[in-house]
Amino acid sequence: MTEMSEREVEIKAFLVDAGWGEAEVESFPGDASSRRYFRLTRGNELAVLQDAPCGAETPAEPEGASVEDRRELGYNALARLAGPEPAAFACFSNELVIRGFSAPNILAADLDAGLILLEDFGPNVYAQVIENNPALEAPLYEAAVDCLAEIYRSSFPAKMQFQDATWRVREYDEAALLTETHLFLDWYAADKGATLDADARSEWDAIWKTLFTALDAHAPGLALRDFHAENLFWLPERVSVAKVGLIDFQDGLFVHPAYDLVSFIEDARRDVSPDLVDDLIERFCTEAKLSDVAGFRRAYAVLGAQRNAKILGIFVRLAERDGKPSYRDLIPRVHAHFVKNLAGESFAELRAWFAAYLPNENISGGLS
Repeated sequence: MTEMSEREVEIKAFLVDAGWGEAEVESFPGDASSRRYFRLTRGNELAVLQDAPCGAETPAEPEGASVEDRRELGYNALARLAGPEPAAFACFSNELVIRGFSAPNILAADLDAGLILLEDFGPNVYAQVIENNPALEAPLYEAAVDCLAEIYRSSFPAKMQFQDATWRVREYDEAALLTETHLFLDWYAADKGATLDADARSEWDAIWKTLFTALDAHAPGLALRDFHAENLFWLPERVSVAKVGLIDFQDGLFVHPAYDLVSFIEDARRDVSPDLVDDLIERFCTEAKLSDVAGFRRAYAVLGAQRNAKILGIFVRLAERDGKPSYRDLIPRVHAHFVKNLAGESFAELRAWFAAYLPNENISGGLS
């Protein structure tokens, strides 16, 4: 019999205390984070264990930190990611549930140990449901867009709570947005053989800072920050926006309301039917009560470009640094989104930057 590791002993004790000590445990496939997930079966009951070991990532931003403080702490603090803080997930989940959204109910938690036992939403992940029945794509996407609009129209506190734990939700500030675009320079551009000097990087930053002014067109709202078809569950037995099950929201921030919508529509893992896109954007603006649709679309393009630049860098990093080469298979789709983002007149300077420093990317004419 194999001896249990210290972490396995800790998990076993947690499950015993929660009344799930005799449950069957099955691991989920790993994702791009340091967290692990396990499905628990106890007779006819199901639950999910989230294992977020302390110290597995660089620290989150502490209260009152300056941008320079965040830079010294590392990427999580600078990009305002929750990192190794399980309180973030617990607080977000609690606040979403209170407002009628379907985040997982928390069945038990030891936040100091990084262990949370969660409600199991079952097998109906959006991407799989649509793959099995393509006719459901439009109604499921409309339901998710309505959910996003309701999140935007809801009032969320900057300081969220779960029992005795608190988590302060920060703004998606210029430093965080810009830092994420640097992943493109550091990983994707480098992977293409580009050598970018200080002038090239300085020009890149100046261009993005100008683009980010488009985000002032609307009041910020809560973005869950990783809203896509593999992080949503279809729960048809529930009513209204609760039909959409939400996970992976611990990194949420306050930002322009286009952020999660573009994340959802410009999915890195599946192609959304092109004839749905304009209707979904219009639907969101209507449901969110936004009258400046042109301003929204400008912000949508900017956040799409920012997010896709980040993802291109992340996918190369996952392949090269973390030994997960399958992420390279997703790059062409993300690149196509990025090229489309940069088509508007607002992006002329960024297209010129590519012509000067990464001409083989063929940003003006499609995939390289």
